[in-house]
Amino acid sequence: MILKGSQRAGGNQLAAHLLKTTDNEHVHVHELRGFLSDDLKSAFHETYAVSRGTRAKQFLFSLSLNPPPNEKVSIDTFEAAIETVEQKLGLDDQPRAVVFHEKDGRRHAHVVWSRIDAEKMKAINLPHFKLKLRDVSKELYLEHGWQMPRGFVDSKERDPVNFTHHEWQQAKRAGHDPKALKRMFQECWSISDSPKAFRQALQARGYYLARGDRRGYVAVDYRGEVYAIAKYVGVRTKQVRSRLGDASNLPSVEQAKTAISSRMSNMLRQHVEEIEKRRDAASASLSFRRTEIVQRQRAERTALDKSHEERTAREAVERSQRLRKGFRGLWDRLIGQHAKAKRQNEFETAQSVQRDRAEKERLISRQLDERRTLHQQIKWGRQANTKELEELHRDIAGYMQMAGKEPPDLRKHFRDAHGQHERLQTRKHDRDRDPELER
Repeated sequence: MILKGSQRAGGNQLAAHLLKTTDNEHVHVHELRGFLSDDLKSAFHETYAVSRGTRAKQFLFSLSLNPPPNEKVSIDTFEAAIETVEQKLGLDDQPRAVVFHEKDGRRHAHVVWSRIDAEKMKAINLPHFKLKLRDVSKELYLEHGWQMPRGFVDSKERDPVNFTHHEWQQAKRAGHDPKALKRMFQECWSISDSPKAFRQALQARGYYLARGDRRGYVAVDYRGEVYAIAKYVGVRTKQVRSRLGDASNLPSVEQAKTAISSRMSNMLRQHVEEIEKRRDAASASLSFRRTEIVQRQRAERTALDKSHEERTAREAVERSQRLRKGFRGLWDRLIGQHAKAKRQNEFETAQSVQRDRAEKERLISRQLDERRTLHQQIKWGRQANTKELEELHRDIAGYMQMAGKEPPDLRKHFRDAHGQHERLQTRKHDRDRDPELER
C-alpha cells in the first residue's frame, strides 16, 4: 500500500477536494473523530481555529493510502494501516477524518489529522515522517503478501514516468496518456548526445524545441501546448543546460507556435479534427455508460443505508422494551436482570453494526467488480488512443518536414533525365558502328 503524506494548511480547499464527486465515482466520509462538528469542512475550520492559538501554519497532516491494483482491500485493513501510521507518527488520539474514494474501479483512502495538541497548545512535530511512512508501507506489503514495487526494493528502480498533478492535467488537456508522454520525452533524451540529436528526436515525434520565458528549454506540439523539458525528462534544469547549451538561439514559444501554424495544411488539420472527433465520440460513449452505472450504484447504496437506518431504529425499540420501568424495573435491578439485559443489548448492538458493515462491504465489492470491467475497456480505449496520437504526431512531423523543404523542380528533373537518356543512346549507336569500342 503506497502511503503519501504532507503537512499542510488550507482546510477549506482540502475539504472541497476530498468531497469532490466529479473525478471520484463514490465519496464516503467514513469517520470524524475528536471534532465537535459533524461535517468535514466545519471540522477542518475547527482545527484552524484552535491552531490560531499557536504559531503553527501547517496545522493538518494529510495522508493518502493507495492499495496495489487488482487487490481487494477491506475496510478493516485500511483501518489497521491507519492505526499503525497514527502510532508511528505520534498522532495517537488526535482528531482525525477518514474519507474513502472510489475511482477507476479502485478504492483508496484519505486521512487528515489535526497536528495541534489542544492541551499543550502546540503543533506536534513529525520528524522524518516520509521515512516512517515508507517503512510502514513496506511492512504492509510483506504482511499481506502483495507484490512490492521495485522502487521499494531498490530506490534506483523507481518508476521514471511518475508524474505530478500539473503534468497529469497538461497531458489530459492535450488528450495524452501522461505516462506515455513522459516516457516519450525520456526516450528522446536517452538516445540523444547533442542538442541537434535531441531536437531531431523530438521533431520526429511531432514536438519542436523552443525557448521558454526564463530562457529554458521547452517543447511545443501542434496544438500549441508547451512542455518543460526538465520536468518531462526528469532531470534538473542545470543538467539540461549542460547538455543542450544556451537556449538563446532557439525560437521563442510564440515564434514556434506561429511557424507550426503556418506549416500545417488544411488537409492535415481536417485529418487531426477527424481523429479527435472519433476519439471524443468513443470517450463520450464510455463516459455515458460510466455515469449510468455510478448513478445506479449510488441509488443502491442510498437504499441500503436507508434500510439499515430503519432496521437499526426498529431493533433499538425492541431492545429498549427489555429494560422495564417502574416497580418491575426496580425489581429487575435488584435481581440483576437489568444488567443482564443491558449487556445483551450492547452485544446485539455491536453485532448489528458489524452485520450492517459487512452488508455494505459486500455491496461495495460487487459494485467495484462491475466498474472494474468497464474501466478495463476505458483503459484499452486510452491505450489505443495513445498509440493513434503517437502515430499522428509522427505523421504531422513528417508532413511538416516536407512542407519546410523547397518543392522539387520537375522541369530540371525531366531535362536531366532526358539528357542522360540521349547520352546512353549515343554511346550505344557508336558501339554499333565501331565494334572495337566494345574492347
